[in-house]
Amino acid sequence: MPAIAIVRAPVAPLHAEPRIASGQVSQALFGHALLVLGEAGDWRRVRTLHDGYEGWAHLGYLVIDDAEGVPEDAPAFRPYEERTFAQRRDAGEDDAVIGDAAPALSLGCTVRAGERTLRLPFGAVVFGAQTRLDGETVPFAERAARFPRDGGAIAESAWRFEGTAYQWGGLTPWGADCSGFVQAVCGLHGIELPRDAWQQALVGEHRDRLDGLAAGDLLFFSDREDRRVTHVGLAIDELRMAHLALGRGGWSVEDLVDDDDPYVERLRANFLHARRVV
Repeated sequence: MPAIAIVRAPVAPLHAEPRIASGQVSQALFGHALLVLGEAGDWRRVRTLHDGYEGWAHLGYLVIDDAEGVPEDAPAFRPYEERTFAQRRDAGEDDAVIGDAAPALSLGCTVRAGERTLRLPFGAVVFGAQTRLDGETVPFAERAARFPRDGGAIAESAWRFEGTAYQWGGLTPWGADCSGFVQAVCGLHGIELPRDAWQQALVGEHRDRLDGLAAGDLLFFSDREDRRVTHVGLAIDELRMAHLALGRGGWSVEDLVDDDDPYVERLRANFLHARRVV
């Protein structure tokens, strides 16, 4: 079985190349397990388990699991093969958790991990060996009841990203891109989406028009001549969309029938289709 890396920092940038000056392509968050695919000096080529995304992470962000346990300040689950935690949980394989405390999902919290105090973003995984000092978590066993697969509930969760700045490759309210925002919000409600917007555009039921939207629908756009998907937003009702947009500097809610906003006019011109995922 390939080696497993456990993220020990609140956020681990995943780079396109094994050097700090290369672009960030995505992120991995505290407590998540990564499959190690290769190495170059102090860098490791890794693959995320929940969406199969690959990138280079520096060893400073990681603990390499040698199958004999991990350091006390970075407990995490060890995957069976390459299945997600949700799949293992649904199969009753709760022994996948190191230790006897079930994990929880951070909704934004501060924990004590060994000798370190860490502020964790939305989406990090918290285990019983960490002491929560403040903020909010939800046990994985309670997530489905608290965050149901319902369009209105998903739209409400989107507001957790209000005020977030645009950051290419980002996944959290500390900085996110369009597809990272959509993936994180939908994932909270048990809807596992791929990482990139063009991949997300292949999921769910196709919708051709902007009218007839329902909360939780995904909206896709392109500003390219070949009409390849370049942007995604999340419908929060039949007329409005929340998204993380470079053109807005980050979080924005758009009134899609606003005829006086040139930005909205461009959005409508660039609209490709919608996808219903709930």
